[in-house]
Amino acid sequence: MAAQRIAVIAGDGIGTEVIAAGLRVLDALRGSHPELDLHYTAFPWGTAYYREYGRYMPEDGLDHLRGFDAIYFGAVGSPDVPDALSLWQLLIPMRRGFDQYVNLRPVRLLAGVASPLAHATPGAIDLVVVRENTEGEYSEVGGRIYSGTPREIAVQESIFSRYGVERVVRYAFTLARDRQRGRHVVGATKSNGIRVTMPFFDEVFREVAAEFPDVTSTLMHADALAAQLVLRPERFDVIVGSNLLGDILSEIAAAITGAIGIAPSANLDPDRRFPSLFEPIHGSAPDIAGQGIANPIGAIWAAALMLEHLGHPAAAEGILAAIEATTTDGITTPDLAGQANTDGVTEAIIARLDANASRTQPGTAS
Repeated sequence: MAAQRIAVIAGDGIGTEVIAAGLRVLDALRGSHPELDLHYTAFPWGTAYYREYGRYMPEDGLDHLRGFDAIYFGAVGSPDVPDALSLWQLLIPMRRGFDQYVNLRPVRLLAGVASPLAHATPGAIDLVVVRENTEGEYSEVGGRIYSGTPREIAVQESIFSRYGVERVVRYAFTLARDRQRGRHVVGATKSNGIRVTMPFFDEVFREVAAEFPDVTSTLMHADALAAQLVLRPERFDVIVGSNLLGDILSEIAAAITGAIGIAPSANLDPDRRFPSLFEPIHGSAPDIAGQGIANPIGAIWAAALMLEHLGHPAAAEGILAAIEATTTDGITTPDLAGQANTDGVTEAIIARLDANASRTQPGTAS
């Protein structure tokens, strides 16, 4: 396989720490997976860049990234800059400019990690949230008038296109069929309260569902779905929702597996016209930045998603096995009630990568 080029944007806060950890794990894989030929190019975009240049990335930033095979992203955001500025000047332009219309968020309760749900056991929670990533409630259509007066009005329009809803729902059904876990898709809706966009989402969902007779499906109101994620998470396989509902539900799903520091995210252009982006979901966490205690698992798992997307499933599976072997042995950061730091968890994962590789070498016991 030809060399694959990875754009690395560590960004802000703990993003720089966890991306460094992820790169160490990727480099450690080279010994057991010589087919990996990854070339990294770092881009210093983030709040420090904004303070110097007044922008979170150059005006032609997307042109710089267009030729890469993937983007490995840490986090963006700082307490002294409004989130609406940092997010909309860096992450969202990449998602939309590269038509990364699927935000894929796998969720699994790992062995050795305590869920806040007393009844949850490892393996019982194993689901994927598929979030529409380019339109929906996060549109730029709207504005404010009479600003600063008692008459001030803010209008935000939700944009749901048949094209956008249909393709993300079809991706979810295809994923459920391929996962072969429960072959079940739940569509997150709120059509009992939102009278135009949500009934439209439901109609398209049902139309796509008819194309997949081997996959069962259900539409659930998002509030009831959120409750069921807490009460009966084991019943879910694939959940698909709009930009806002998918965002909220994926955070709940991550939280019930112990901490959002574990959870990865893939921003995918499934048609592979543009580079896809891979990131942990936890954000820049400025309150713990620089302390060396950030959980690197979300970023390392995101690196595994990236390898799978790039055509290296065995290497990706090796990372996940090493992560779970590490948590099984109780080596975790403080957010998971552990005593290890970022480097300690990273080193433990690398050690288990090496151990797994030696066990699978010809002539060794397995």
